Amino acid sequence: MGYQDEFIDFMVRSGVLTFGDFITKSGRPTPYFINTGNYQTSEQIAKLGQYYASEIAEHLDGVDFLYGPAYKGIPLVISASASLYRDHDVDIPYCFNRKEAKDHGEGGSIIGYRPKDGDTAMIVEDVITAGTSVKESVPLLQSLAKDVSVKSLIISVDRMEKGDGDKTAVQEISETLGIKTYPMVTIEDILRHLYNHPVDGKIVIDDVMKDKIEQHLKDYGA
Repeated sequence: MGYQDEFIDFMVRSGVLTFGDFITKSGRPTPYFINTGNYQTSEQIAKLGQYYASEIAEHLDGVDFLYGPAYKGIPLVISASASLYRDHDVDIPYCFNRKEAKDHGEGGSIIGYRPKDGDTAMIVEDVITAGTSVKESVPLLQSLAKDVSVKSLIISVDRMEKGDGDKTAVQEISETLGIKTYPMVTIEDILRHLYNHPVDGKIVIDDVMKDKIEQHLKDYGA
């Protein structure tokens, strides 16, 4: 699968992908958890940017700039942009937002590239559950210039779970906003790769955990 299997091992080693008994923000029980806030070293953010850049580079046709929603999207879009230039010889504008608009100096809510009329954006995110940040990003970007559109979304993991209805957040974003989502890996990729596969000598998905994840997907998957 190219870089994907290596990326899965990287998430486990970084303490970002963990297994056990957790409760998500929505109150849903889950046997695994992804917290990209656990990346904390220069080596980790450099490698993370490389993995993101590898996925982004495959889907840049027609994209004018990258956008990272605050807060977790900020280090992602910056590290990915640096890796795109260093490793793929791609020089593309990027920007991210402030949670609160600045009312002095240059002002505004956007840092970095200022979108121009007719520009097309790619959003760089970590993991989406309800897709709230993406849904908030579209009107924000469209308010900055005329006819700004969002073509695509890059995320690290697709949990492949239903939202409040019968569709996943990825499906809802596609149908309601017309945005194509490209996950670097899915939970099915993770299950396939890590089942009985040791990472630094430790197996994180054994028969018991495999059954829990499969049952979770039966209960909440779409």
